[in-house]
Amino acid sequence: MQKIARNFLHFARGEGGSPLWKLLYPVQFATKLWMIFRLWCFDRGIFSVTNPCLPTVSVGNNCFGGTNKTPMTEFLVREFVAAGIPAGVVSRGYHTKNHPPLYIGQDKRSLTRNFAGDEPLMLASRLQNCPVVVSKNRLEGVKLLASLGAKVAVTDDTFQHRAIKRDVDVVLVDASCPFGNGSLIPAGSMREPMSAFSRADIVVITKANQSTPQKVEEIKQILSKYIKPDKIFVSNLVLQNWNIYNPKTAKLEIHKAPAGKLFAISAIGSPKSFSDSLRQEGIEVIATETFQDHHTLTTSEIKKLNKQAQQIGATGFVCTEKDVTNIPHGHTFNLPLYVPSVCVTMEEKTKFFEIICSKLQPKILLASNGHGEDAIGVVLAQKLSKRFPAATLDVFTFVGSGTPYEAKGYHVISPAVEMPSGGVIKYNFLDLLKDLRSGLGRSVIEQLHALRKLSGYITPICVGDVYLFATMLYGTGLSPMLVATAKTVFLSGHFSIEKWLLKKRSLTTFTRDEETAQELRDAGVKAVFAGNPVMDLLEEAKTPEFAWNGKGTRVLLLPGSRLRAYKDAKLILDSVVILAEKTLCTFVMVIAPTIDAEKLSSQLDDWIFADDILTHKKNTTLKVQISKAPVSSAACGAEILIGLGGTANQLCAGLGIPVISILEVGKLRQKMLLRDAEILVEANPEALAGATYNVITDEVMRNKMQAAGIKNLGRTGCLDAVCDYLATERGLDARCETFLKLKEALEQKRI
Repeated sequence: MQKIARNFLHFARGEGGSPLWKLLYPVQFATKLWMIFRLWCFDRGIFSVTNPCLPTVSVGNNCFGGTNKTPMTEFLVREFVAAGIPAGVVSRGYHTKNHPPLYIGQDKRSLTRNFAGDEPLMLASRLQNCPVVVSKNRLEGVKLLASLGAKVAVTDDTFQHRAIKRDVDVVLVDASCPFGNGSLIPAGSMREPMSAFSRADIVVITKANQSTPQKVEEIKQILSKYIKPDKIFVSNLVLQNWNIYNPKTAKLEIHKAPAGKLFAISAIGSPKSFSDSLRQEGIEVIATETFQDHHTLTTSEIKKLNKQAQQIGATGFVCTEKDVTNIPHGHTFNLPLYVPSVCVTMEEKTKFFEIICSKLQPKILLASNGHGEDAIGVVLAQKLSKRFPAATLDVFTFVGSGTPYEAKGYHVISPAVEMPSGGVIKYNFLDLLKDLRSGLGRSVIEQLHALRKLSGYITPICVGDVYLFATMLYGTGLSPMLVATAKTVFLSGHFSIEKWLLKKRSLTTFTRDEETAQELRDAGVKAVFAGNPVMDLLEEAKTPEFAWNGKGTRVLLLPGSRLRAYKDAKLILDSVVILAEKTLCTFVMVIAPTIDAEKLSSQLDDWIFADDILTHKKNTTLKVQISKAPVSSAACGAEILIGLGGTANQLCAGLGIPVISILEVGKLRQKMLLRDAEILVEANPEALAGATYNVITDEVMRNKMQAAGIKNLGRTGCLDAVCDYLATERGLDARCETFLKLKEALEQKRI
C-alpha cells in the first residue's frame, strides 16, 4: 500500500509514476463541478460561514502536502508574539481520534500522537509558551484558544475550510513543485482550480532557496494572473540548528552538525525537498526511505531500517522534526538519529505584515431596511464607533438613500432605492404594483450585485426583519445577526420558514420583547431580549436639540417618513385647524430627513412657510413649528401625538405619549402592538381632531394610554447588548486590540 501511495504521489507531483494514473483525468472534471457548486453555496449562505471569536490568519495551500505550512504557522505565531500579541494555533490534527477540542498539555492523552497529531505536537514543542489547540471543528477550536488567553488565531490548513471566516488567507506554493502535474484531485495534487488563488489575501512561494531564481520568477508570472503581484511573496526554509534524538526521553537535544554517511527517512508531503536540503547543507545522504505523509513507524519498519542502514554502511539516520513525533515511544534506532530544526525567513517581511495588518483592521457592516430602522441604525452606528474606534464602519440601506446615516458622517455603500411607496411593501398590493413599475425588481438585483462585491467584513448586523436578514445572507454568504424591529408575537409572530432560517443561519437574534424571544428559543433559534431597539432611539434625546415654546397642550405632529408624508401632512394640518378652535395648543411638526420642507410647504395652499414656521393664512395666530430634530428629542416635551409614522409612533408611545392615528392596514397591525396606547380613527380631519380633543380633556383616558405605552414598548438597552455581543462573542475587542498592536509594532519597526 505504501508503494502504491508513493507511486501516485510521484504522478500527482509530476515526477513520474505509473501512466495508468492518467485514467483518473476525466474524474477531475467532477471534482471541478463539485468545487464550483460548493463555493457557490458558501458565497450565498446555503452552506454556513461564521466569523470566529478571534481574528484569524489561515495558513493553507492549493496542493496537498509539502508546502511548508507548519514552519510558516510557527513563523507567524512568533512574529505576533514579538509584536506583543498573544497568539496560538488551531489544527485539525491529521488522522487523529475524534474528540472535543483539546490543547496540547491539558492532560496525558493530549501529548499522544493518536489524539494530538504529529504537526500539533511538533508546534507545541517549538512554541513552548503559545497554546496549540487540536479540533476538527475549527470554530470551537478558536473558542478554546480564546479561553487560553490568545488574541489571534493562526489556523493550519484552512484555505478550503470555508465554514470558518478568516481575516487573512495566506496561501503557500512550493517552489520545488508549485502546481504538481496541474490536474485536480484525484488526477493530480491540486485541491481546487488555479482560479482559487484569487481568493487569497497573500500568496507565499516557499522554499525558494531550494529552487532557482528563474523558476521562482516563472511561478510569480503564473500566479499574477490570479492575484496582484504585490501580494506575492517569497520565503526560504533555512537551517536553525541540529539536534540529536534521545530515545530515553523521546526529546531532541542540541547537537553539532552530523558527519559521516546518513540514511534519510521521512514521512512528509515533499520528501525530495528534504533530501535536497540536506545535500545543500553538505550532508552526505547515501540512501533515502520515504513513507506516506503523517505515517507512524511500526516496530517492524524500524527493524527493517536498522538492517538497511547496517547493510549500506550508514553512520546515522536523519529525519524531520515532524517525523520524530511519529516514532513510537520505547522504540530506538541502532544508530544516532539526527534532526535538523528549520525556520522560515521571509523576504520583504515588513511589507508582508503591512498587508496582514490592513486585513486585520475590523470592518463592520451595518444594514437596515426602513426609515425607522435607519434611525435605530444611526444610534447603533454611533455606539459602535464609540465602542470600537479602531474599526471601520460601512452602511448598507435597502430603503432610500441612507440620508440619516450620511447626515451623521457614515459611509453608505448601497445603491439608492427610492420607490413611490417609500419602502418595502407589506400591506398594499397597489403600492407594490407602483413600485414594480418604478423598477423595484431591478433595484433589488442591483443591491444583490453590490453585496456580492463586498469582502472583509465581520458578522453583518441587520436592523430590520427576516427579509433583510435573508438578503444579507444570500448576498454576502456570511451568517448575520439580527436586531428584529418588526416581528413580535403581538403582531402574529414569525412564520415557520422565518424561524427555520433564523435557527439555521442567525448567530443571534435580538428581539423587541421577551415573549418573542421565548417563541424563537422554543423553535431552536438563538434569541435574546435585552431591551426594545425602538426605545434606544431615546439616545438622541440625551442632549436635546429642541425646546418647546408656547402655551396650552403640546401636540406633536408626525406625517411619517415615506413619500406619502407630503399628502398626509395636509390631513394632519387640517385637523390642527379644527383642534385649535376647540382648545389652546402648541404644535410642532417633526419631518423626517427624507422629506423636503420647501416641497412640503408648496403643497399646502392654506399655509405660509417662513423661518421654519407654518402660519395659517386665515387664522394668523395659528402657527406650526417645523423641525428636523430627532423625534425622540421633540417627543420628550410632547403631551399627545397625531402621528402617521411607524417606528416614531412606537417610540412616542413608549415615552408615555398617547398616540392618535388613522385606520389602515399597517396601523391596524401597529395597534396590535401598541394596544391601549393608541386610538385609530377614520382618515379625515374631523375624526383626528375629535379624538385628540377627547384625550386632552379626559385625564383618566390619558393616564391609561400613557401607562399602556410604557408597559407595551418596554425598556432600552438592546443596542448596548449588541455591542457587548460583538465585543466578546464575535471577538471585536480582540480584533481591535490585535490590529492596534500590530500597527504599533510596524510603526516602531519591531517587525
